[in-house]
Amino acid sequence: MTDDSALTNTIPDGILLFMNNRVLILENALLQFTAFGYEAANIQEICDASGITKPTLYHYFKSKRGLIDALLEQNFTPFIKHLKDASDYRHDLTLNLEQVMRAYFRFAESSPLFYKLQFSMRHAPTRSETYEIIKPWVSAQYDPILSLFTQAEKDHGNLSGRAKANTIALLGVINAYIQQAFDDNTYLDDGLLYQARQQFMYGIFS
Repeated sequence: MTDDSALTNTIPDGILLFMNNRVLILENALLQFTAFGYEAANIQEICDASGITKPTLYHYFKSKRGLIDALLEQNFTPFIKHLKDASDYRHDLTLNLEQVMRAYFRFAESSPLFYKLQFSMRHAPTRSETYEIIKPWVSAQYDPILSLFTQAEKDHGNLSGRAKANTIALLGVINAYIQQAFDDNTYLDDGLLYQARQQFMYGIFS
């Protein structure tokens, strides 16, 4: 087992400070963006909470846009990888649906603040800067699920021509369950996952 303290001691102080500052800024940016939205968020308040000056923040992230882009990339990149793996069609649609839902549930559970942020961003006005920023990440989630349903049509004739509608419906069901769990302060456990999966499957096969 690696001794983390020993590993940390091998990192030059300047690089360690860079890493720590960057993490702290992103944490405070997440709080600010979630509370007020990207466009209304106050950069000075992020700096004050992080104990840095604006020039320091811009040294790390160049701009407010650079800050939100870094936050989105950091959180979405590993999730999109998991989602693509979960959406890889295995000729067992029930299994795939369970895997996709579990990927979303675990994502939301691991970072509820970020999940709330990205969810609010995707419902921003379509001509806003916020929507333009989140749009590629929305597509990155939509595309593998669409591919899953498109491939499943070959095994399930009654799904033919409904890949887009089923993709939208699945994402709607997933987000509805996650939002309700947040509101009720309940766990996104396997029981809830099973309930969501059965509700969706009843809808597409009925």
